[in-house]
Amino acid sequence: MSGDRIRGAFAGLAVGDAVGWPAGRHRSALHAPWSRRLHRELDAFAEEHRVTTLPVPFALNQPVAPLRIGPSDDAEWLAWTALTIDRPRAEAFGELTDVRARISVATALDNLAKGIEPPASGHDNPHHFDDAAAVRAVAYGAAGRDPTEDAQVTNALDGVLGARAMAAAVAEAVASGQVGRAVEAALAVLPPETAIGHNARAALSAARAAGDPFAAVPALDAEVLDHVYSYAVGAAQTVPVALALAEAAGGELARAVPAAACLAPVADSAPALTGAIAGACGGYAAIPQGWLASARTLAGCCLPELAGRDLIEIADTLTKGIA
Repeated sequence: MSGDRIRGAFAGLAVGDAVGWPAGRHRSALHAPWSRRLHRELDAFAEEHRVTTLPVPFALNQPVAPLRIGPSDDAEWLAWTALTIDRPRAEAFGELTDVRARISVATALDNLAKGIEPPASGHDNPHHFDDAAAVRAVAYGAAGRDPTEDAQVTNALDGVLGARAMAAAVAEAVASGQVGRAVEAALAVLPPETAIGHNARAALSAARAAGDPFAAVPALDAEVLDHVYSYAVGAAQTVPVALALAEAAGGELARAVPAAACLAPVADSAPALTGAIAGACGGYAAIPQGWLASARTLAGCCLPELAGRDLIEIADTLTKGIA
């Protein structure tokens, strides 16, 4: 295992997490609730009065640090997974309190509290199909482990397949640095008859025809994104987009992640997942210099105990555990 490429996977995910438009919304949770209420009121005002000037997260008289560009939910859940990877998964999840999380995770925590154990905790779940487990699977891929036990706590079906695909892609990228081999490793665990398997092959075909990650954006929008679902986290869309753009960019993070950020309907996760694969291919040394400081410090917007923690130090801890 390459320690530099494990660092690259973690940093790449954090960079992608930071560039997606939802990051500012997640990080604004560190501000007082009234500021988010005012944001909603301004949004309602724009709708009511047909105004095209739309609000963005703002600080007013509060500290502006939470709204500076940086990672949010995906990086924090990756860090938590890496820190707890050796523990029984249901036990680790069951001890979580005072967290902000995806619907799949929140439902799973409720299920666990009621005595509903995995895999039922992930299957009897209205968001079993989301990509929460796929994000956490980056830690499993970096460690060369199977993410299934972790994924089944919160997800099922495409949600679990997405986690297996991400772990396979990251594991191969860490081992070889070759994006083509990483994509093939992911496809090997995605049956073609599943929604995520079909979409992955369709996304790769569309991106290959476009020949460039930015050029592939309209094709991926047409091929994979149906604009029906109300959240930007469906594993059957985000994981295929990540595979397609990482390959189209030749594993270059600086080409892949900006393209992923252009696809707003999957922007809560696709840029982060894309960054994890590309970052693992290029290693930490390939992360753009300007992003190194911004991407490694966690805000604690979802898991408060992680506020101020260094994501790269956590990656190094995982690497030492593998050695």
